[in-house]
Amino acid sequence: MSRIVVLGGGESGVGSAVLAKVKGFDVFLSDMGKIADKYVEMLKEWDIPFEMGGHTEDLILNADEIVKSPGIPCDAPMVVKCEQNGIHIISEIEFAGRYDTAKKVCITGSNGKTTTTSLIYYLFQNAGLNVGLGGNIGKSYAFQVATEQHDYYVLELSSFQLDNVYDFKADIAIITNITPDHLDRYDHKMENYVKAKFRITRNMKEDDCFIFCSDDEITIRNLDDILIKAKKLPFTQKNEVAQGAYVKDDRMIVKVGGNECDMYLQELALGGKHNVYNSMAAAIAGKVMDIDNEVIRNSLSTFQAVEHRLEKVLSIKDVLYINDSKATNVDAAWYALECQTRPVVWIVGGKDKGNDYSVLKDLVKEKVRKIVCMGLHNEKIHEAFEDIVGKENIFDTQSAVDCVKKCSEVAVAGDVVLLSPCCASFDLFKSYEDRGRQFKDAVRKL
Repeated sequence: MSRIVVLGGGESGVGSAVLAKVKGFDVFLSDMGKIADKYVEMLKEWDIPFEMGGHTEDLILNADEIVKSPGIPCDAPMVVKCEQNGIHIISEIEFAGRYDTAKKVCITGSNGKTTTTSLIYYLFQNAGLNVGLGGNIGKSYAFQVATEQHDYYVLELSSFQLDNVYDFKADIAIITNITPDHLDRYDHKMENYVKAKFRITRNMKEDDCFIFCSDDEITIRNLDDILIKAKKLPFTQKNEVAQGAYVKDDRMIVKVGGNECDMYLQELALGGKHNVYNSMAAAIAGKVMDIDNEVIRNSLSTFQAVEHRLEKVLSIKDVLYINDSKATNVDAAWYALECQTRPVVWIVGGKDKGNDYSVLKDLVKEKVRKIVCMGLHNEKIHEAFEDIVGKENIFDTQSAVDCVKKCSEVAVAGDVVLLSPCCASFDLFKSYEDRGRQFKDAVRKL
């Protein structure tokens, strides 16, 4: 009996462990930290041996293969030891893909991948397809392969999840865009991050489809350097294309093969230029799957925004509060600011990932009245924007409650309070979800 060791006891790791158990492996799970109670219960329910609070080398280095959770960096000491011992390391996605014959639509990108993934899943559901949602969203892909049966999967894949993919293949692959992010995991080299994103196209064949934004400079710059056998279907807001999607006048037009679908932009449920891109990518995927035009139009016009992504919370005294906690990089915050039509009280800050705020300065000058920082170290934000909004209009807070209280003090009727922080959440919060939910709780208690 082959031995599988899973490193990491979160959603991905526990799902992988359950799949290994179902497939008859000798399985063991190890986590350096504390495993959440719900995952401890799952491991006990499936009779899977595990440890937490440290790694026991003798129980790990005898593995035939390691499944590494995406949050664990490749230079973690135990990962390095496994590699030195010649143990093959794979991701949950690679492992689950071995046992899954469903058609897979896989989405990656620096921004927009969660919204695009959710749109496609909603579209497929409305078309009556037996579809699962997984990857970086929803339930673990591996757990679903172990316990459910789907004909299709829509998978959001981060660069971390793609790092240890080798034989896994997407039937439809989508790259929404590529902007600098997570460079600390890639030796601070953009080319390494780009290569990680393009791993989503690995192993694709001529009858598969690769959907990408032809307006994204980094994607296009690298497209010719990577061998992609799949049919290429671009989406763009700058020019017409023979195949793919484009905007003409006030309509989105989608062409795949001999099929065509169009839709007025004002009918889209999600506003903003960035969401036009997301909607085009979803519509192309729908046409590749030969989904009826009316189903596509209805889905794109009735979809509800993803939690923590430009999520409208409440309007209080004619001040609208928006939760965009998922905007953990500069580009995501740019899109959030760009689509605002009301004066903005902007909440920004957190764990900086080497952000270059200069690209936001014109938008901040145009859109932002006040800035409320929510982070332990806000010096870079002050330095970047004090000359634009004025030193007296930037405030420092270190909790969601204090932040929302300050926003309510400085906002006036007609403003929007926008949490779009540009930064990771780990200085004050457990995750961007935790940050967003604490923000919403604080707003509701005003």
